[in-house]
Amino acid sequence: MSRRLTLRQVLMNLLAALMMATFVLLSCGAANAIPSSTPDTANIENEDFYRNNPYRGTVLNVYNWGEYISDGGEGSLDVNRKFEELTGIKVNYTNFDSNEDMYAKLKSGGANYDLVVPSDYMIERLIDEGLLEKLDYSNIPNFRYIDEKYKGLYYDPKDEYTVSYNVGYVALIYNKQLVEEEPDSWSILWDEKYAGQVLMFNNPRDAFAIAQSLLGQDYNDTDPAQWAAAYDKLLEQKPVVRSYVMDEVYNIMESGAAAMAPYYVGDYFTMAENNDDLAVTFPKEGANIFVDAMCIPTTTQNKGAAELYINFMEEPEVALANAEYIAYATPNTEVLKMDEYSYKGDETLYPDESLFENYQYFHNLPSETQSLMSNYWSDLKVDGSSNRSVYVGLIAFVGAVAAYGVFHLVRRKHREKYYD
Repeated sequence: MSRRLTLRQVLMNLLAALMMATFVLLSCGAANAIPSSTPDTANIENEDFYRNNPYRGTVLNVYNWGEYISDGGEGSLDVNRKFEELTGIKVNYTNFDSNEDMYAKLKSGGANYDLVVPSDYMIERLIDEGLLEKLDYSNIPNFRYIDEKYKGLYYDPKDEYTVSYNVGYVALIYNKQLVEEEPDSWSILWDEKYAGQVLMFNNPRDAFAIAQSLLGQDYNDTDPAQWAAAYDKLLEQKPVVRSYVMDEVYNIMESGAAAMAPYYVGDYFTMAENNDDLAVTFPKEGANIFVDAMCIPTTTQNKGAAELYINFMEEPEVALANAEYIAYATPNTEVLKMDEYSYKGDETLYPDESLFENYQYFHNLPSETQSLMSNYWSDLKVDGSSNRSVYVGLIAFVGAVAAYGVFHLVRRKHREKYYD
């Protein structure tokens, strides 16, 4: 039931609302002036290292994957806020959806980022194209906490450009109520018995890697015949695929609308929180392992602050907060020792090293191979008709022309070897 208010009541209500609004505004102002310490509690051993920096009052532009840092949600440490509090440096934090999107931004020169977090194969490309600055590791003493097995990797063999941030790998997530037994092979993604219940990666590199694993191929092979065989394998799978997905995988698997999907192990934990029927397994043929690392692009206008930020991200308690929030494997050895780390010794996130015998890193592919893969992927997604002979013929022709040119270049310069 509603009732009309007298003029006096209306005025009194307006006055009360005005007083409440004023109180709220003053409270917000106070909160901004003195940040609450609750979400920003972290034991930083040498706070003076950060407080006495020469970059106070400057801005740091950070470009990272979405949902890839502890942000204060659900009582977690707000990493960026803590950094700002300690250093007086304003963090301008934005996200990208893929390595390729990040690369396009850097390549165009349309944005001046001070720090980016690309994956291994993209780091290799950025270094090859002169788009990354060398780091001054004397400004990053916490580099000592990085596990040796994540130093000197193929994309940065001399540890000149990167500090590892997270480690991930692909596995098979499946619903125990919909799959009869624990799968041990990627071949189940081709099983007609599960037609309409299979999800597949909606990006070519990850999808092709699954097919290449089954075929025993090197993910970084440049032989057109190998890519043709992998394409045929994906084409063979297409009739059983419900949909090609990326972030949509969460809702579909959590709701039980699909039986299985290849995806990143760290994201399995998020799905399993919402569906107890989900499990994860590592197919015997192997899969992709990847490292995302912090780098400074040549667009930087605040390199010193970026190196300070990298060091901060490897502070043990900061790295712990990120490892808990993101649920990917951490390369920080101090975190792995902490009893409060909820994933310490977790056999899914940190499986036996023997598991990785068949796991492979992605490398940056030559442009001809990238084009071949993209063409095959477009063909697969559109109608599945095979223009393989056209693609193979084209790349074979390009390869032959290139080989001819190299041969005459070698003769002309009298060199004995050329290195890629």
